[in-house]
Amino acid sequence: MPRLLVLEGTVATAEPLALPTGESNRQLARQWRHLTRAATAVALLTSPALVLFLVQQRGWSLGWALVAALATVVAFRGAVDLLLRRVIPWPTLFGEESPQLREEDVVARRRVWFWRFWRKVAVLVVAVVTFVWLARALLAAPGQDVGWLESADFLLAGIVTVATTPTFYFYAFFLTGLMLFQFLILFGPLLALGISQIRGYEPGNANWGVKLADVRGQAEAKEEVRRVVALWQSGEAFERAGGKRERGLLFLGAPGTGKTMLAKAIATGFNCPFVTIPGSGFASTFIGVDAILVRYLAWKARRLARKWGGQCIVFIDEIDAIGMRRQSLGAPVPGGVGGFAAVDPQELLFFGPTGALNPTGDLILETRAWRERLFAQRAPERRTFLLGALQRFMIPGGMGAGQLGLNQLLVVMDGIDTPPFSRRVLVNRVNTLLDASYLVPRRIGRLPLRLPAPRPRSEQIYFIGATNVPLDRLDPALVRPGRMGRHVWFRTPTKQDRLDVFDLYISRVAHEPDLDTPKRREEIARVTNGYSPAMIEQVCSMALTIAHHNGRARFGWWDLVEAMTTVESGTAVGVEYVAEETRAVAIHEAGHAVAAHVYMRGAESTRLSIRMRAGSLGHHQALEKEERFSRWRHEEMGRLIWALGAMAAERVFYGENSNGVGGDVHSATALAALMVGGAAMGPEPIELSHVPEGESEEHARERILRRFEAIGTQIMNRTSGGGPFAQDPIATVLSDPAKRSMAAQILGQAYVAAHNLVAHNREAVERIADRLVERRELFGDELVELLEGSQLEIPEVDLLEEASWPRV
Repeated sequence: MPRLLVLEGTVATAEPLALPTGESNRQLARQWRHLTRAATAVALLTSPALVLFLVQQRGWSLGWALVAALATVVAFRGAVDLLLRRVIPWPTLFGEESPQLREEDVVARRRVWFWRFWRKVAVLVVAVVTFVWLARALLAAPGQDVGWLESADFLLAGIVTVATTPTFYFYAFFLTGLMLFQFLILFGPLLALGISQIRGYEPGNANWGVKLADVRGQAEAKEEVRRVVALWQSGEAFERAGGKRERGLLFLGAPGTGKTMLAKAIATGFNCPFVTIPGSGFASTFIGVDAILVRYLAWKARRLARKWGGQCIVFIDEIDAIGMRRQSLGAPVPGGVGGFAAVDPQELLFFGPTGALNPTGDLILETRAWRERLFAQRAPERRTFLLGALQRFMIPGGMGAGQLGLNQLLVVMDGIDTPPFSRRVLVNRVNTLLDASYLVPRRIGRLPLRLPAPRPRSEQIYFIGATNVPLDRLDPALVRPGRMGRHVWFRTPTKQDRLDVFDLYISRVAHEPDLDTPKRREEIARVTNGYSPAMIEQVCSMALTIAHHNGRARFGWWDLVEAMTTVESGTAVGVEYVAEETRAVAIHEAGHAVAAHVYMRGAESTRLSIRMRAGSLGHHQALEKEERFSRWRHEEMGRLIWALGAMAAERVFYGENSNGVGGDVHSATALAALMVGGAAMGPEPIELSHVPEGESEEHARERILRRFEAIGTQIMNRTSGGGPFAQDPIATVLSDPAKRSMAAQILGQAYVAAHNLVAHNREAVERIADRLVERRELFGDELVELLEGSQLEIPEVDLLEEASWPRV
């Protein structure tokens, strides 16, 4: 410590004590060596006197006296080390490169640790013997002499007597068995339930039936996994070059995208044991059981790895059940800067099992966001109410399910490369005992006389986790490099992905040759919006079922169409509409199809139906031709015109609209509000070919905008009774007068465009409706060819002409 000098209000600091230099530490270490050798010599020179005392005074035999003298010399030597360590500082060997000095320092510290422990034991023994001696002295008869050594002999004899009594062992085993029995009654069923979900498969014992080539529609994910697994199986040269093999893979993606299937393909192609457990298998009512299950999982994987060449794969499905962020870290902070510019309408407008854009379910558009929502909706619901209630009752305010399990899993993943615990303890205790005995040197020449340091485990355990939750909801410690640091993303199948999957499953089922043509395959992939690989397999099997039921050995296009509609929406309801209503529904859906074909250039119609399914009288379905992540204003206007095309068709043909347009108005109102309030989009600029005499151009534009607003206000849904209107984005926009006015103008413009389109192409719309009444459903190329053959045109509209304005 530096010394402080106080001189009349001023404080001066003396020079601090200098740290020892390398040379002084080496001298100190050498002095330590001389002192310990001198102490050993003193102990050896005085040991004959102890032998004589034990033989002559205590009556010991010569052999036991020599053993006791040797033990005393060793103990004296240890006591000297303890004493010297208290009065002389340890030499500082930081940065010292001399192996001999560092080894001697390790031995000295190990000896001090050993004899500190036995010093505590000796103090405890002396205290117990002294207590017994005092007790015997107080209880002894008058004139009876009780010695301290005699009391020690008395205590030792009593311990030996108790230890050799059979009753002692009976009660010891009985109490131990009783405690174990009570533990098994309380925790046994929970442990058994968890252990039963940990399933190990040895090579040859399980035929998964899945090859890497069978995993279709995830080309990038397969290539990424292939690269990692190749290093798992034969990466010795890679490690010799300085690389480090990945420890774990994390599969991220929506349910049904092939994560589990790819894991099975790895197990099939990688000839090593495979251990599986669902993430929910770690959940338990009592705290600590999940950690035990993790330890058992690691033990089982290591045992199988040792048996089968040193490698094992552990697959944890739904790893988010155990791998969520720990409570101390809190919930993840949502990204973004607020506002509604990034809000996709399909995040708010998603209705029914097919993810329609409106509540009536007759507008479906396949986009990337639509697929993500549709696949996420198919995720199985986790019912954990009872388990959570029990946990809150048993451990109020404690750690939730999986928290200890997650901590233990992280420890296990880090500890795979550490030496076995039993080996580490054995080597440490044996070497410590030999060093502390002062009898066995560290080595004789080059021959070491100590057990070598244990090597890390030779077996390699690789972890694969699968989850459908966002990455930021998982614990950062789990997904960091070194654990599950390689993340493989599984996207929802696009049209090309579905084509790849159909190529696999159709080839496995008897089918007509027509389905093998590239044009037909492309058409099949186009009309199966939102299909997962499992759904595609089911459709192919169901199509063959329909063909066999009709007496045919192979299925064809129409069998496949019937199977698709059944899988998507259930069996069609056999309801015969009134003739007038049938035609009205056909006109309604034809209006949607025509508006989409003309104004949605980035989309392609895939299905047009007037068959009742899932509560919808009919529907029009389209597909984005390319993967899009943003849209321009004119594209959003195209969606509005698509939504209002049915209302326009009903007014053109019937002079009024039915209540069947309620879902369309619902969707159009929300989309217009998001355009105005979230993306700063306003009405389309108005181009005037001429201006009436006596009226300025600005006044003409204002008059036209007011007419648009009047039409849009009538169309605008203001029920605010649920769906998107119960949420802030839409309600906020529509409650602002200026924004509401602009949204109404946009709606008016879209409706006027749709009305003029249908009126200009009235005959074509009628032909499409008639064809739909005849066929009830139109798919794929047939629908596209019908729309393209109708020669639909966008009319030139003069907004200053009264005929251009619809009556609403």
